[in-house]
Amino acid sequence: MRMKLLGLSLAAVLSASLVGCTKKSDTGAGADASAKGSQVGIVGNEILVGEYGSFTGSEATFGQSTSNGLKMAIEEKNKAGGVKGKQLKLISLDNQGKAEEAAAAVTRLINQNGVIAVIGEVASSRTLAAAPIAQSNKIPLISPSSTNPRVTEIGDYIFRVCFIDPFQGTVMAKFATDNLKAKKVAILRDVKSDYSVGLADYFIAKYKELGGEIVADESYQAGEMDFKAQLTQLRAKKPDAIFVPGYYTEVGLIARQARQLGITAPLLGGDGWDSSKLYEIGGQAINGSYFSNHYTTESTDPVVVDFIKKYKERYNGVVPDGLAALGYDAGRVLIEAMDRTSELTPKNIRDEVAKTKDFVGVTGRITMDDKRNANKPAVVVKVDGTTNRFVTTIAP
Repeated sequence: MRMKLLGLSLAAVLSASLVGCTKKSDTGAGADASAKGSQVGIVGNEILVGEYGSFTGSEATFGQSTSNGLKMAIEEKNKAGGVKGKQLKLISLDNQGKAEEAAAAVTRLINQNGVIAVIGEVASSRTLAAAPIAQSNKIPLISPSSTNPRVTEIGDYIFRVCFIDPFQGTVMAKFATDNLKAKKVAILRDVKSDYSVGLADYFIAKYKELGGEIVADESYQAGEMDFKAQLTQLRAKKPDAIFVPGYYTEVGLIARQARQLGITAPLLGGDGWDSSKLYEIGGQAINGSYFSNHYTTESTDPVVVDFIKKYKERYNGVVPDGLAALGYDAGRVLIEAMDRTSELTPKNIRDEVAKTKDFVGVTGRITMDDKRNANKPAVVVKVDGTTNRFVTTIAP
């Protein structure tokens, strides 16, 4: 993907002022500190941390949930005294679900706000657009949930706390084979999404290796509303399951139209399904479908139970989805790396994030491998109304 460094549009600026923590004076403070040669990312008694995400747009629940988890991690640390006696200040910018705005947001966070590190994004396409800017400026960037392998290949300042698509594809291929006993699977992928295309390819490779047959491979583009032509083609192949590695916005509609056409085969997907909006869009049609995810709210692990309790207290009873848990984990991984540094510099923080080992996260134990990817398990859940029921855990 070619990266375009564009100035923020008026809409982005307005959106950032609504959902972010940035004020006009904040931007000036960061820029002035940088110009005077002060320590990068530190202004007075504050450590500036940047966040960019899709707080508005078609996949807004991704950015909102992630930000909620991240804010909770930062609030907890500040209440406990902060990092090295300083308070963490989060500066959040909205990229509206657009790759070009993601690039612009990270440029602004680094060059104008002077942040010491960046958290974001969820969608791989948007991280791929923005991460090169963080890399070129040598500012550590941690993606909570971009699973495309190319994300961390951008450079040594780019990390993630989620598993990657080769593993996620393997998980669902094994689940289709071993648990569902599916002999034939059809694919329906979003050809404009790096996430969807990559996950589909990894699923296909592993499923074929396990002896399964791919009977059809149809495509769509994000934003489409009518999928009946593609689904009619898939129906003719009589698959045992249909793998739809897209985002919840289209998946819910696909489920409804599949059932209207008489397709009874279960739908399978990845973590892009994880949203409270999935059942709202898909209704009863999405029930009985399965997707891979980063954690389950049905876990009895005390770490998970405590996180869910605190999140519900903080956000008026809302049950945290996987994106909220990953935002929380990404924030805590960054904070613990900061704690371990001898001096708060982007380089030192980068080095300590890279050393993360057996970090006890809500989404599992996190160890950074030599490619700055998190080595951790995945769970498979079954859609049951507004609840995603735990089915199985699959380790790396």
